[in-house]
Amino acid sequence: MSAATRRLTTAQALVRFLSAQYTERDGVRRRLITGTWGIFGHGNVAGIGQALVEYADVMPYHQGRNEQAMVHAAVGHARQLNRLSAQAVTTSIGPGATNLVTGAALATVNRLPVLLLPGDYFASRVADPLLQQLEHPAEADVSVNDTLRPVSRYFDRVTRPEALIPSALNAARVLADPAETGAVTLALPQDVQAEAYDWPEEFFAERVWSVRRPAPDPAELTAAAAAVRAARRPLIVAGGGVHHSEAEEALKALVDATGIPVASTQAGKGSLRHDHPADLGGIGHTGTAVSDELARTADLVIGVGTRYSDFTTASGTLFQNPDVRFLNLNITGFDAHKLAARTLVGDARTGLEQLAGALAGHRVEPSYEAEYRAGKERWERVVETAYRADDDTAVPTQTQVLGALDAVVGDEDVVINAAGSLPGDLHKLWRSRSPRQYHLEYGYSCMGYEIPAALGVQQAAPGTPVWALVGDGTYLMNPTEIVTAVQERLPVKLVLIQNHGYASIGGLSESVGAERFGTAYRHRAADGTFTGAPLPVDLAANAASLGMDVLRAKTVRELRNALAEARASDRPTCVYVETDPAPTAPPAEAWWDVPVAEVSAREAAVQARARYDSEAAGRRRHL
Repeated sequence: MSAATRRLTTAQALVRFLSAQYTERDGVRRRLITGTWGIFGHGNVAGIGQALVEYADVMPYHQGRNEQAMVHAAVGHARQLNRLSAQAVTTSIGPGATNLVTGAALATVNRLPVLLLPGDYFASRVADPLLQQLEHPAEADVSVNDTLRPVSRYFDRVTRPEALIPSALNAARVLADPAETGAVTLALPQDVQAEAYDWPEEFFAERVWSVRRPAPDPAELTAAAAAVRAARRPLIVAGGGVHHSEAEEALKALVDATGIPVASTQAGKGSLRHDHPADLGGIGHTGTAVSDELARTADLVIGVGTRYSDFTTASGTLFQNPDVRFLNLNITGFDAHKLAARTLVGDARTGLEQLAGALAGHRVEPSYEAEYRAGKERWERVVETAYRADDDTAVPTQTQVLGALDAVVGDEDVVINAAGSLPGDLHKLWRSRSPRQYHLEYGYSCMGYEIPAALGVQQAAPGTPVWALVGDGTYLMNPTEIVTAVQERLPVKLVLIQNHGYASIGGLSESVGAERFGTAYRHRAADGTFTGAPLPVDLAANAASLGMDVLRAKTVRELRNALAEARASDRPTCVYVETDPAPTAPPAEAWWDVPVAEVSAREAAVQARARYDSEAAGRRRHL
């Protein structure tokens, strides 16, 4: 071997390369890939598996139990670290690889980096077909890994060792670029993983990927400032980009100077502290009354780092002022141009700082400030009512569970959720104390995200109390990473809420005329109907069998005590509580479009369609 090359297998070279990649923003350097999650089988055990053993000193390994869950853990990790670091996930071929698809879609939808390394068929075709190989009669180069193409921001199948060099560089570039990031897939044929090659030493040198803060175009900035100055009822919609850019202080400075109020998407909640006088809470279908009232009358909506999902816009029915216009600050032109907006394409923090400078001396009218502050005070009374428990010996409602948790957490705690009825309750009611406290995955709203994501967050923030809020439906989807939490000694806190069914979809089913069909866990009688008795399923016992400490709470008082005990624990701990199923959360303040049967013989569906047609009539195309 010459001094300029190093003979390694392709898998060994990839692990060495990844261990030498860094990001740098604002003068702070971080590892790009902080570790690798893996479940081994044929397709990666002799390649990536052997390489991780070979280089265990430079690439930490984390053992997962479910491939989808490993991606969720990596995504939670990346989000906690503001997309400046990521993790890799390796799987076998076949079902191990296809189990990555849901997690990959979640990462890409949420613009969060994760590196996927699934095994693949033999590039040499010496063994064909393989165990678990999908044979496509017309396209021999297709494998099940091709299912990852549409959900990846970058995809390559590395069919020769030397092809890894440009592929790995492109993978790192996309992972580190805030305008392009998402799931990155390098499909690795198992024979190529084990094949040796003389690699140039330069491939393994430390490489720093600069995470840029591009400034908006000066002409766009001038036009944006003029639009804000002309507006009488401006409203900022803070999205996840505020957090990813670490732009919270820049947002606060702009708001303090101008008095413009802020409503937040699920990803953007916590951009301002809940007690800031201009923080109006969530917006859209799950938003607060004050946010949605102002949204309906706003004449300028300033989107910062948001992609304007249908929940945010109430399916196009929220922004009703005939003269409303949009101004969007976003790192990508794709998102900045939504809703026919004026654009500020650039980094959120840089853009907010420059916009604040261009607006020096400008402030909204005092009457507008007084209006939204009064609305905020009214909503705070709604929150207090939802949280309050007048009888400490009663079975808690779901909102009282949130109230009890609110009383226990500190500013540094992280609260994670993703699906069910909890996201709506949290978006309306939760009092975010710090930028990273509120961790809602609602771009993909994936059941089963919460527990593995808590592991990734805990790895990123050791010593921080991390809470996974999980309903019974979500728990049954993906509890397996509890075992990993026990193995890795990650003291995550699980709040497991049992209401014996799919509460969110049950309510939605009723509202659209589907009569709550298939949304409860009940005994089936001999005639095929469901009885009122819940199934004898003990989820707390299941969590305990997987190694968690379990605290059962039957009353509000017991719940408060259990939450405090869990927070103080240095072991993975589950607080299990059965809740009163009666809805206590404030109703939705805005619509969400779920199409209803246009014709039906059932009266419930006929009435639901009439309501649907009435709401849909308010939809607008913002052009």
